[in-house]
Amino acid sequence: MKKTYKLIDLECANCAAKMENAIKKIDGVENAKVSFMTQKLTIEADESAIDGIIKEAAAICKRIEPDCKIVF
Repeated sequence: MKKTYKLIDLECANCAAKMENAIKKIDGVENAKVSFMTQKLTIEADESAIDGIIKEAAAICKRIEPDCKIVF
């Protein structure tokens, strides 16, 4: 399953790359893409695990860039 989420207050392309790499390492994630230009996060993962994955992804985004939020 592929889902796309809007990111708010992602202010750094380098931070976006760090987020993408960290999210790709979450168990159950097949692929992840964080686009600084479009302010979007796209995650490919098993549908049954997506809720837990997005919570972990939100925590990663918050740790790397404290003002960044994922719109569910």
